[in-house]
Amino acid sequence: MTEEEQALSRPAIDIGHLMDQAPWSLLAKAYVFLAALAVLLDGFDNQVLGFALPAIIREWGVARSLFSPVVAIGLVGMAFGAGLGGIVGDRIGRKSALIGSVILFGLATGAVAWVHQIPPLLILRIIGGIGIGGVFPNAGALAAEFSPQARRPMAVALTIVCVPLGGMVGGLIASVMLPAFGWRALFVLGGAAPLAMAALLFGILPESPRFLARRPERKQELIALLKRFGHVFPAGIRFVDISEVSDSVKPGLSTLFTPIYRHDTFILWGAFFFNLFAVYSVFNWAPALLTSMGLDLANASRAVAAYNFGGVIGAVICAWLIGRLGSRISMVSMAILAAASAVVLSLLSQSHPDIRYLTIWMALHGLFTNGVNTTLYSLSAHIYKADVRSTGSGAALAVGRIGAIIGSFGGAALVDAGSHSYFIALAVALIGTAFCLSLIRRHIQRL
Repeated sequence: MTEEEQALSRPAIDIGHLMDQAPWSLLAKAYVFLAALAVLLDGFDNQVLGFALPAIIREWGVARSLFSPVVAIGLVGMAFGAGLGGIVGDRIGRKSALIGSVILFGLATGAVAWVHQIPPLLILRIIGGIGIGGVFPNAGALAAEFSPQARRPMAVALTIVCVPLGGMVGGLIASVMLPAFGWRALFVLGGAAPLAMAALLFGILPESPRFLARRPERKQELIALLKRFGHVFPAGIRFVDISEVSDSVKPGLSTLFTPIYRHDTFILWGAFFFNLFAVYSVFNWAPALLTSMGLDLANASRAVAAYNFGGVIGAVICAWLIGRLGSRISMVSMAILAAASAVVLSLLSQSHPDIRYLTIWMALHGLFTNGVNTTLYSLSAHIYKADVRSTGSGAALAVGRIGAIIGSFGGAALVDAGSHSYFIALAVALIGTAFCLSLIRRHIQRL
């Protein structure tokens, strides 16, 4: 018997079954929390330019339309970073890819504080965008793989919900820092915090056990990790991940187009495309739109913070609904309600709305829109198995960023066209999201 045959004859533990059937321990929740913190800072840095944009436009004395390429180039970087980050995460590990992404966007964001012209801002935004894009597929994969199957939708949703939470925190910070310290202070904070977070992740966060199970050379690292969870195994044990492996001999990007995944891959891309168009149109242009409607910078920042706060609540609600109704009816309904709330905002904006009513409807719009957005990551983690989970999520995000890029390029034109056109465009995109979600085959079933 060869050495390889002897190894294969040893007892094997299915790490996927072990993690899925185990209780969701406090330690596993702590690791999900660390991934969520990285996403929170990602969400802050993602939106910091939108908060600072009105102040930058005033200081530099340039037209709003000149910043459309700046906003869009960051999203081009995010699209590239999402695809690259997913592939790298499946190749070298989710932890390494996540830390590298956090460092990259932290350095690029912090450097913006010393910029005085548009060309260097363009360069830093695309670099920062690559880092921001690389965070999502790897943080989502870590959250999914440190959680039992029954808790996976909620774990991923609570991780990705930190994007609007980071934006909400950013809006509140911006409303205080912009009048007191100016826009450059926001970017200094947006650079320093991720670098501190990267050091924390390096020291505390372990690699995904499912990833380690597919790397025999890292067996001792996996054994040490499982020991923290109270699992002790004999020296000769083998680890496999039978339930979370695709049929492809060498899983990669091409696996997404095999018969098991092809239909849902394309439809999922469409859902991300339309949803991210709506989300990033608000992230990048809502402060400018609201100030053009007569709001001061502080109230505009608070209204966008309300949108993000609604997104936090919406993510929890939608994840809870998925557990009881399944993802199809929950996500499609939320997308339709998001479109309806955009229509209400378009009607409100035709007059001079009370800031209280405008803020409430911005919060409701954020609740429904981001409720869908955050649970799209849970749906993606469900559709793709562990060996292509980061790649599949990253590819969907990369295509979705195209929608965000179109929203960013067209955002200035929509703002110039008026609030009615702006909000109707959001409604149309969200109807597209609902339509795509209705066509997904491999939805999450109710518990």
